[in-house]
Amino acid sequence: MSERENDPDPDPDPDPDPDPDRGRDHDVVVLRRGVHGMPIDDYATDLRERLPGARVRVARTPAEERDLVPEATVVTGHHLDPSLLEDADDLDLFACSYAGYGHLPTDAFADHGVAVTTASGVHGPNMAEYVVGAILAFVRGFPEAWRRQGRREWRHYQADELQGSTVTVVGLGAIGTAVVERLSGFGVHTIGVRNSPEAGGPTDEVLGVDRLHDALARTDYLVLAVPLTDETEGLVDAAALDTLPPNAVVVNVARGPVVDTDDLVDALQGSHVRGAALDVTDPEPLPPEHVLWTFENVFITPHNSGHTPQYYARLADIVAENVDRLDADEDLVNQVVP
Repeated sequence: MSERENDPDPDPDPDPDPDPDRGRDHDVVVLRRGVHGMPIDDYATDLRERLPGARVRVARTPAEERDLVPEATVVTGHHLDPSLLEDADDLDLFACSYAGYGHLPTDAFADHGVAVTTASGVHGPNMAEYVVGAILAFVRGFPEAWRRQGRREWRHYQADELQGSTVTVVGLGAIGTAVVERLSGFGVHTIGVRNSPEAGGPTDEVLGVDRLHDALARTDYLVLAVPLTDETEGLVDAAALDTLPPNAVVVNVARGPVVDTDDLVDALQGSHVRGAALDVTDPEPLPPEHVLWTFENVFITPHNSGHTPQYYARLADIVAENVDRLDADEDLVNQVVP
């Protein structure tokens, strides 16, 4: 269960008076695919504000990518065709615009001596807000309130209270840490589960993955914030769901396959868990005929907890800092390929 802890401040303010030479001698190429439907020009603007000395250009077509990448020292975007690396003699850095990098040709980058970094950390504040909001929706019974409002029905219903609950967060990277920080004022007990418990963390307790069931047995709200790996695929299966108390709620902002969908359906149908908030599913997109859509105690969103209007600004902060580090011959933030 990999965790990257070297994220910069996830929400810093841009320097109102940046060094006009910052980024000098760098040619930054922004690839055409945007994030969350936001215009790629907004990202280029954020980069220019932070790197006024650099030449920042957007490659809007495959032909422009072929023309501009060979001149670039930094390329940033979702993916780069490895064939473009053949003529990219000056390229030092590919700054991936996503937190995940499993889709990238990492061997090709390594063979050409190009460092690769990710957007890890940009999602922390917004995804943590999603998690807290989902928990509170279950605590205060908002889904039931919305159903009764839709029926114009003024009728009392019982709610719960978050204070005194136990929240277990699996994965203490940038997102998991942000969740714990935002829960600090709610009077909850927090348990963190991670590969390296000796590293500690912001939770009241930190346990290793080998003690996952010890945590699950005491959990009221289970938050999943881990990357999808061979180790985490199916992590929450029938055995894990059996260990959870029947009043527990599962909140998944990781990846769909971290939870075994069939086992979750069985647990929901058997009232072995109270409910689930799913921003990710397996399969994804979730087919219209899937039974998960029919549960009143399941809250589903279309993998958009990661959306924030601050995405490009935070990503530009990471890229600008790494340009500085390139110039200073320092280790890069979120580096995944040497």
